[in-house]
Amino acid sequence: MLPYPQIDPVAIALGPVKIHWYGLMYLIGIGGAWWLASRRLERFDPTWSREKLSDLVFWVALGVILGGRLGYVLFYDLPAYIAQPSLILQVWKGGMSFHGGLIGVMLSTWWFGRRNGKSFFELMDFIAPLVPIGLGAGRIGNFINAELWGKATDLPWAMIFPTDPQQLPRHPSQLYQFALEGVALFCILCFYSRKPRPTMAVSGMFALCYGIFRFIVEFVRVPDAQLGYLAFGWLTMGQVLCLPMILGGLGLIAWAYKRQAR
Repeated sequence: MLPYPQIDPVAIALGPVKIHWYGLMYLIGIGGAWWLASRRLERFDPTWSREKLSDLVFWVALGVILGGRLGYVLFYDLPAYIAQPSLILQVWKGGMSFHGGLIGVMLSTWWFGRRNGKSFFELMDFIAPLVPIGLGAGRIGNFINAELWGKATDLPWAMIFPTDPQQLPRHPSQLYQFALEGVALFCILCFYSRKPRPTMAVSGMFALCYGIFRFIVEFVRVPDAQLGYLAFGWLTMGQVLCLPMILGGLGLIAWAYKRQAR
């Protein structure tokens, strides 16, 4: 068993002002995405200025935050938020959904594309390889917060998390997701997008690979307490939300190459 590194979730405390590592992970994800996008900008559209790229990153980041929060409310704990709507604004208590964030990004990208003469999938193909930076940073934030841990296990790399009331050795599922959704997905998309691909193909590859990776990790991750398993004694909400991504990703890739062949 590996010891859990005791990291204070508060990175910086200046009197009553506290800056949490989880919040810094969002800044790292957004900053890293902007940096990579600026390096890929000329290949995407040499007529675009850095200011226009900054506008795109701003609207995408807004979509991540608003969509992630509202997605968690709708998908994971709607009755609690209906009973006490003020909880929606209490983001410091946690509760962000990747799938909600993805919907927020899609809506903000569609809106930005209409205003700047770019199709939805042109922009989504450009954005997709940037997303794993934020996903990986977010999972490190989950690990520092000792949240979203996995099921009990006797594997040699199991950890006991201080937030676990049972104090059992568990899968460090946050690190699994960091490795798959962050590192592996980043490498796959960067390698795949190095060569020209038909429009929609990179977006499809993102949806397919993320859906598969998340679906697999959900088998060893403890489901949200208020939901538990939805069916068969193992199906979680995360897996339910990933199934359309897997099917949609396959469909987008097939459609993209079929259109290219025509």
